[in-house]
Amino acid sequence: MPAQVTLNDRTLAAADGASLFECAESLGVRVPTSCNKNGKCRECLVEVTAGLEHLNPRTKEEEHLGGQFRLSCRARVSGGGTVVGHTLRRGGLKIEESSSDLPAAAHDIPLAPAVTRDGDYILLDGKHLCAAPGPVLGAAMDLGTTTVVVRVIDLESGATVAGASFENPQRFGGSDVMARISYDSSHPGRLLQRTLIGYLNHCLEELPVNSRNIYELVIAGNATMRDLFFGLDVESIGQKPYRSLTEHELMEGRRESTELVSTGRQLHLSIHPDARVLGLPIIGGHVGADTAACLLAIAMHREERLVAMMDIGTNTEIVCGNRQKILAASCPAGPAFEGGAISCGMSGFEGAIERVRLGDNGPVTFEVIGGGAPAGICGSGLVDALGEFRRTDCMDSYGRFADGADRFVFDRERNIFLSESDISQLAQAKGANVAGLRILVNRYGVGFADLETLYLAGGFARHLDVEAAKRIGLIPDIPTERIRKIGNAAIEGASIALRSILQRALLGKLVRGVGHVELETDPDFFDHFVEGCQFSPFSCAVVPDN
Repeated sequence: MPAQVTLNDRTLAAADGASLFECAESLGVRVPTSCNKNGKCRECLVEVTAGLEHLNPRTKEEEHLGGQFRLSCRARVSGGGTVVGHTLRRGGLKIEESSSDLPAAAHDIPLAPAVTRDGDYILLDGKHLCAAPGPVLGAAMDLGTTTVVVRVIDLESGATVAGASFENPQRFGGSDVMARISYDSSHPGRLLQRTLIGYLNHCLEELPVNSRNIYELVIAGNATMRDLFFGLDVESIGQKPYRSLTEHELMEGRRESTELVSTGRQLHLSIHPDARVLGLPIIGGHVGADTAACLLAIAMHREERLVAMMDIGTNTEIVCGNRQKILAASCPAGPAFEGGAISCGMSGFEGAIERVRLGDNGPVTFEVIGGGAPAGICGSGLVDALGEFRRTDCMDSYGRFADGADRFVFDRERNIFLSESDISQLAQAKGANVAGLRILVNRYGVGFADLETLYLAGGFARHLDVEAAKRIGLIPDIPTERIRKIGNAAIEGASIALRSILQRALLGKLVRGVGHVELETDPDFFDHFVEGCQFSPFSCAVVPDN
């Protein structure tokens, strides 16, 4: 009896022995590969969500994989049954590719790229790079733990000419940076780097431009993602004092900046071989180059007011200050608000509940990404749900349901629910964020009420209901008109650095002046964390450090 194989929501009957790659080809699902299904490139990843037992055992080429991951060219149907999975290039994910509501100063930047044209010649930093016709292109990349965004810019006009985004395929090594660090340290061969670069090359080659005309690539990412991309050992980032090798070398006087520089050839990228690949400088510890790029995007170097920025994610980065003084910290929040470690949690794909409303007498209504049947609940839906639970008093500030139940059911037919155990995970993630916020603002010597603007960066924040977030104490309870959701500020900052070497130099100077606050050394961290685990608005008053 043939097996039923479903990949990326498309189904076929598969003969015994058929590979998942062959099934994908028959279904019209494109799977990345660079080795023509020989198991060498290790790019054709699939995540099998049901029916692993109906596939052959892992082969030698798959020894680096764990959990539900297989190489589609090695995984073969064995003995019928039902197999359900998806590639790591599935559609439908809401990836934030743009920014908005940024200060006017971020847009008022003269074009001054490192790559220019002189007749038939391409120049890099005023020096001959190559002779080439065609456009002079550069690319900016926001390299996130979960998603990757690429933007291609014409460096002669400054216009964006192409863009793309995809899931970070390194998920097979874990969902957060500490898991990726552990994986990279225990598996030889730079598997995380090789897989990501393979996916990036497929992305570049599919753009409506000739990727060989890209002469510079500027990368913003957290310290772990950035260093993995460049092939650096990241073990030191996972151990106290949580510093990149580039930080250690800077402190030892062996380098002048935490920037990383390579070439297209050295990294085997599908751009011009002599193109410069630049990793923007990191601020310190887990406060990486993505946060540095955000400083450019919000024009912190021109800011006279007191402002703060939060980029809520697996690691939440927080910045507070102005052009005179800047403090930054990273909160180890974990993946709960991105759907990780939640019973019915999922990323922002089609089928995710993203909006929740409760009627006064208990009926629940919700909105689903894509408009179809719900398959789970994503981060913005989780915040909505918690906010509604508190608004209607069906949950107390400690995360316990008033009716004594251990869960709230959104869709009984599909068994989609949020349990008190899930709420505990969300409380701990929120507690880490609140502790980070309180410590940073207290170190600055101000209260949240003193903030003239709070920028919320990233895709999660773009879809966040601000009132629900304030109600549960995820963000400070300040006037809503002071809160600005700015989307993907990291890709905007990377684009600014690509378009202007003057801004790039300014960023280097700005980063060196940022005070990095190590939250784990603060004696009040635990007290702030415990208070932050409660689902209630938190005070905007200043709390003096002891």
